[in-house]
Amino acid sequence: MKDSELRKLWAANLLCVFSVILTAVVPAFFWDGFTVLGTHLAWLCICSVCVSTFNIILHLVLKTNLSPKRSSFTHKISRFLKCCIYFFMSCILFHAIIVLYGAPLIESVTETFLFAVLLSTFTSLQCLCILGPNIQAWIRVFSKNGAMSIWESSLQITTMCSILGAWFGAFPIPLDWDRPWQVWPISCSLGATFGYVAGLLIAPLWIHWNRKQLTYKSR
Repeated sequence: MKDSELRKLWAANLLCVFSVILTAVVPAFFWDGFTVLGTHLAWLCICSVCVSTFNIILHLVLKTNLSPKRSSFTHKISRFLKCCIYFFMSCILFHAIIVLYGAPLIESVTETFLFAVLLSTFTSLQCLCILGPNIQAWIRVFSKNGAMSIWESSLQITTMCSILGAWFGAFPIPLDWDRPWQVWPISCSLGATFGYVAGLLIAPLWIHWNRKQLTYKSR
């Protein structure tokens, strides 16, 4: 494992954390009354769009995707369209799973779907940026000892932290505290966001501490 690659991962993850912080701070300078809690649906849209755009640009610049470098223009267009379809399918799947876990089926459909989009941004989008629209690669990475690079190890950690954060964020909702952040889906989306940020910070540290045990081999 090269130190330069680990430093690149550190820089990329810190920039991703910074992009999340900016989505909560910058809009307030242009939008009177903007707050993460008060205008939560707007923040969900802003966060999803900004984090998605930033991650796509970042991964294109760092070239973390392991797909063959030489490909035709038609192949690139086909790959892009597949990624868009996969991302949309991920949003629908997360929406269905969230409803099965107790979210309102008819009421708050917009809130639930925007939360699903945010969760897909923190998870599926990362997979598409690093692995592309390759389901077999996704299954390999999330199987035991399936990572073949530090980027894939980081992907495992950030994805699991995001999902766990969303799950833990649901715990306060049924409590009778009558707090503004208990309104659906504020606590879950904040939990997913904190989990995503925590995963971005934990991943490089975990890889650094376990670098001697991590031997990535081509398969």
